[in-house]
Amino acid sequence: YNITRGSEVWDESSGKASYRNRPEGSPFFHVQNYGVTHEGQLHFPPSSVGEDTAGDSVDVFPYHPDNDVFRYTYAQLLDRHRKADSLTGQFIEQLEADGLLDNTIIFYYGDHGGVLPRSKGYLYESGLHVPMIVYLPQKWSHLTPQKNGRTNAFVSFVDLAPTVLQIAGIDPPGQMDGSAFLGEDITREDWDRRDLTFGYADRFDEKYEMVRSVRKGNLKYIRSFQPFCPDALFNFYRYRMVAYQNWKELYLQGELNAEQAHFFQPKPVEMLFDLSKDPYEVKNLAAVEGYDQQLRDMRELLDMELRQWNDLSFYPESFFVSEIAPDAAGYGRGHAAEIHQLIDVANLALGTFENAEKDLFEALKDPSPWVKYWGFQVCSVFKEKAQKCIPEARKVLKQNADNLVHWRAAEFLCLVNDPGGMDALLNCLGSAASITEANMILNSFAALKDLGYDIPEESILTKIKPGWRSEKKTLVDHRLEYLVGE
Repeated sequence: YNITRGSEVWDESSGKASYRNRPEGSPFFHVQNYGVTHEGQLHFPPSSVGEDTAGDSVDVFPYHPDNDVFRYTYAQLLDRHRKADSLTGQFIEQLEADGLLDNTIIFYYGDHGGVLPRSKGYLYESGLHVPMIVYLPQKWSHLTPQKNGRTNAFVSFVDLAPTVLQIAGIDPPGQMDGSAFLGEDITREDWDRRDLTFGYADRFDEKYEMVRSVRKGNLKYIRSFQPFCPDALFNFYRYRMVAYQNWKELYLQGELNAEQAHFFQPKPVEMLFDLSKDPYEVKNLAAVEGYDQQLRDMRELLDMELRQWNDLSFYPESFFVSEIAPDAAGYGRGHAAEIHQLIDVANLALGTFENAEKDLFEALKDPSPWVKYWGFQVCSVFKEKAQKCIPEARKVLKQNADNLVHWRAAEFLCLVNDPGGMDALLNCLGSAASITEANMILNSFAALKDLGYDIPEESILTKIKPGWRSEKKTLVDHRLEYLVGE
C-alpha cells in the first residue's frame, strides 16, 4: 500500500472511497481509517492544560510524572478514543442499514500502540500492543475455533494478509512471513501455540536508532544496538506534544524518580521484563539473579530470528537507500554470510569488554567497512571501558576509509571525551554524500547534546550543504532547529 500507486491496488483510494460505490451486489474489501486518535491530536497549546476534562479520574503510568499536564493529556486521549468508538459504531450501523452486516467480516485494530510519550515508535508494550477485534457473522463462524470472548493468542500485522487470503479461499504465498489465524482448518491448538512475537524499531522521522524485541508468553526481551542513544532522543514531531516537553523539563530539573528518568538516560544493552508482574516494563530483570536462563533463552530466540530475516538494518540506512532497496530481499539472501558476521560483531556488546577485546580488535582491523563500522559501534556501547580502542579510532580517521566508518569512530571518540572527536564528527558531516547520511550524523550530535556534551553549534551550520534544506522543512531542518536554534 505504501510503495505502489493507489490505482494499482484499489478501485478507489481517497477520503471519499466507499464500498457503496461498487457495482451493486459485488463483494468488497473496504478499509476505513479514522484520525481522531492520531498523535497529532495531542499537539494542543500549553494554555489548554487545565480546561475541563476527566483528568482526575485517569491512572497515570508509573514511568510518567503524575501532574496536571499528563493528566490532561491522558484525558484528551481517552476523549478521542470515545469519538473513535462512536465513529466505528456509526460505520457498523451503516453496514446494517445497507443489509450487509450479516455477510461482512470486520477487523478492527489500531496501526500502532498508543500515542502518549514512550508509546508509538518504541518497543515497549505501550508502543507495540494494539487493539484487535474480529467480528464474524454467523454465516462465517466456521472460520474461527472460538465463537466469542478474548483469546491470548498473539497476532502480528504480518499475519493479516495471509489470514485474509485464507478466509477468501486463496493459499497464502510461501514468501509471506505471517501465518493465518482464521480459516476452516485453524484449531484452538493452533491458537494456543501463538505465544511468540517479534518487534523492531529503526528510523522514526529524523531519529535514527536500532532496537529489536521478542515476546514469548509474558516474558519480554528488548535489545538496544545503540544503547548510548536515550529513548528521549529529540524528535521534532514528538516534542510538539506538551507532555513530552514537560517530561523533559522535569528531568533537567532533577524532579523525576528513577522509573520516570530512565527515558532520558542511556539504556541497557538488554532488558528483560516479566509482564505478568510488571506490565509497564519498569523493572529490568536482565541483571537480576535467578533470571540468567530466561535471559539466554530470549537472547537466542531473537538472534535466530535476526539471522533468519537477514536483517538489513545491520547496514546503515544511507547504504540501504542507495545500494540495497532496489532488491532488498535478494540482497539479504546474497549477503547472508556477511550479515551474520555483522551480528556476531554486534553481539560482542553483550558481554564484558575483557571477553570481547580480542575479537573487537580484529573487527576494527577487518578489511570490510561494515565490520569496522560495527566494531566502533560496540566501542561506543562500552564507552570508557573501551579506552584501549581509542588509538585504533584515531588511526582509522587518518585512513581513506568509508565516511560512515569515520562517523562511528568519531562518535566513539566523542563519547569518551577524546579531544579530536567533535572535529572528526564535523568532518564526517561535511563529507556526507546524501541527505540521509547527513541526517544520520546529525543524529549523533543530537544524542551527544541530550547526554550533556557540548557540541560545536556554529560549526555544524558551516557543514550543511544548501541542497539539504528546504522551505518545506526537511528532516535536516528539524535537527538543526534543535541543535543550533535554526
